[in-house]
Amino acid sequence: MSAHKERFADKMELPPATPQPNIYPLSWHSKTKKLQEVWEASLREAWEPEKLPWDTLDVDSYSWEERESIAYWWTLLSVFDASAPPVFAEALIKTYEVHEEDPVRKCFFSVTRDEQNHEIMCGQAITRMLGHPDPLSYQPKTELGRRLQKNAQWLYFNGGRYWTGYKQAVPRYDLAVLFSSFLMGEIAAATIFKQMYESAREPVFKEAFKNIGRDEGRHMAICMAVMERDYPGLKDADKAIVTKQIRAGYLFLSAVLFEPPMEFWDLPADFIDNQREAEEVARGAGFGIPSYEMKKENWRNAIINLKGVLDRYDIPFPAIPEVGITGQEVSDADMDDIIPVF
Repeated sequence: MSAHKERFADKMELPPATPQPNIYPLSWHSKTKKLQEVWEASLREAWEPEKLPWDTLDVDSYSWEERESIAYWWTLLSVFDASAPPVFAEALIKTYEVHEEDPVRKCFFSVTRDEQNHEIMCGQAITRMLGHPDPLSYQPKTELGRRLQKNAQWLYFNGGRYWTGYKQAVPRYDLAVLFSSFLMGEIAAATIFKQMYESAREPVFKEAFKNIGRDEGRHMAICMAVMERDYPGLKDADKAIVTKQIRAGYLFLSAVLFEPPMEFWDLPADFIDNQREAEEVARGAGFGIPSYEMKKENWRNAIINLKGVLDRYDIPFPAIPEVGITGQEVSDADMDDIIPVF
């Protein structure tokens, strides 16, 4: 022990209280039964991406444009799903530091583990489709592949800015605010993975989408249970933050669930055209990316569902004119302080 540290045990019978936030002292209070049930479901529904039926995937049956286009979709997903393990690990630590009840900590551990599976799935799909373990140092085989690699570079650049902001934002917000941001992604994710499952031709991708969609459904149940517990007593100041975060969540998550708004995402002018071309090639190869209109309708329905949740607690909903949702205008959603995740 360092000599300069003050000693307490020599001059008092019991130690002073531990300054908070801190993971100590530990306790195991349990009040929310629904969360314990979700934790137990996560154990029953565990899966391993490496053990999916990869032997049924014949990458040589695809052209290089098709392979690069499908790998690009997984790369796009990786900005959100493959970044989620550290995102939720940060939130898991916070649940310990604020001494959340035991089932909440268990559930956040399960989400972190689920998202690790989703990250592994992104890596497995990209590596197999490209014959290379990452999309940036890969040498593209087609002209479309070269343009998609530029897209990937810009996606990862924006993701890096988001991660920096996320680390700064998490300590500033109560868990009640965090959960509204998490729910934004989970509602939409459950929809898109169901559609991908229904449309995908490859057995290994169908199985993956089924598992990921089931995971996202559990994550949504976690958010709902905590919101039902905490939102009846939410302060007006926190309600205002939730409103802003929902708008920021739309802007952030639209990059994977719809199309990235250029006023929020720092992307080149040809980004969306490149992505639309890749999606069309992937759809032609039997990889079930929803069409533009389907994505727009999915997003609108997910947002309406979220609005229904927040209306129960008199939380003003932001205007999202891109999909025809009216509400409170939010003009200062900024990448530097958003906290939504996928």
